[in-house]
Amino acid sequence: MFSRFKKDNLPARPAAPAAAGPAPSAPKPSAAPVTAMRAVPSAAARSPAEAVAADKEAKRKTRLMELKLELHKRLLETLNLSALEHASEQSLKSEISALASEALDEMSVALNKDDRSTLVQELYDEVMGLGPLEPLLKDETVNDILVNGPNRVFVERAGKLQLTDVTFRDERHLLRIIDKIVSAVGRRVDESNPYCDARLADGSRFNCMVPPVAVDGSLVSIRKFKKEKLKIEDLVRFGAFTEEMAAYLQAAVSCRLNIIVSGGTGSGKTTTLNALSSFIDNAERVLTIEDTAELQLQQVHVGRMESRPANVEGKGAVTQRDCLRNALRMRPDRIIVGETRGEEVIDMLQAMNTGHDGSMTTIHANNPRDGISRLENMVAMAGIEMPLKAVRSQIASAVNLIVQASRLQDGSRRMVSITEITGMEGEVISMQEVFRYERLGIEPSGKIIGRFNATGIRSAYSDRFRQWGFDLPPSIYEPIV
Repeated sequence: MFSRFKKDNLPARPAAPAAAGPAPSAPKPSAAPVTAMRAVPSAAARSPAEAVAADKEAKRKTRLMELKLELHKRLLETLNLSALEHASEQSLKSEISALASEALDEMSVALNKDDRSTLVQELYDEVMGLGPLEPLLKDETVNDILVNGPNRVFVERAGKLQLTDVTFRDERHLLRIIDKIVSAVGRRVDESNPYCDARLADGSRFNCMVPPVAVDGSLVSIRKFKKEKLKIEDLVRFGAFTEEMAAYLQAAVSCRLNIIVSGGTGSGKTTTLNALSSFIDNAERVLTIEDTAELQLQQVHVGRMESRPANVEGKGAVTQRDCLRNALRMRPDRIIVGETRGEEVIDMLQAMNTGHDGSMTTIHANNPRDGISRLENMVAMAGIEMPLKAVRSQIASAVNLIVQASRLQDGSRRMVSITEITGMEGEVISMQEVFRYERLGIEPSGKIIGRFNATGIRSAYSDRFRQWGFDLPPSIYEPIV
């Protein structure tokens, strides 16, 4: 039985004692597929029948966890892990199912079909996947996975955080999953290097911090990678912005305006940047530079670069600025920087000013004016001593458009402002807002009521649009009264 993946010359295993019920000190486990919000009523609020049912379910989960621990040990002792790399999912599940059946018979344990299927899936996830996190990674409704220690796993769905029933056995179990992720990309985490930023095999962004820096257990955050890129039509349908704003943005990208997408964490900056990139012509050579590769450009001629942190010895780091400087020698038509956050800003501004029109990037800022201040601060961080007026003049000539994305309190994401930079007035950068999102109220359910509206200001780039064949109707600039 299961000879294809079994180790040779295994020692005989003594007969295991029959399962004697759950140990009182065992941690509360969870069936991995359960991902709903935890909503457990208080003991006083439960009826006797509910209390009995809840206690029975807790004992069932504890029993399954104990069985999984024992079977997982046997799997590690029995399976030839080096041979699993070429095994198909179906064949490996068949082997695990056979081993589990044999072990359960030895232990005189009877399980129903559903529990047995759940046990086999969890064992497969432990061997080949990321254990309890695997069902959450497969759940298309989950955007973010946030782990606060082994017993508290949150997910974000539709912009709202939910506490799940998913747990790890203990801190060692969680650390083993973390080590499995970071070792796959040649990194490590321990007391001397307690944090790591990495990318999963599917492109999802992974970050972790382990004790002693993480006080109450290891912290993990996973920003899931969307397999299907959202198009402009999808964002319009979801209410992120209007068709008029989409027509304006199409003209701006096609006419090679330099664009910055500004917003807070989780506001949809990368999604917006991906959508804007769909307007780039296939004849153009585009180079992308990112800390963690997330952009999904569909053009024919795309070169992707990703920065690299230093190794254990503190050597070998390749920064975004290094990539950007090298990109300038690779004959790009446009350069897209996933996020500008440091000294690479000066090279980005110079690229926008010197023959790379149509370049784009994102920054963290609460509004367009703050975005300009952030650019000024990052230039100062680069260690270049320039008069403030010269810095602002450089920004005013390099950046044409700031698109402000925001996540509202109800979890929805909106493009709350499209602002043009029109030049300098004295020592101040002049800006004009063309479109904005107006909040009108809030429903009892907490949903934001609002509308997109033009400000009534005609675009400063209207002549440029017309010259490039985008003659936008004046009506798109007329505000709704």
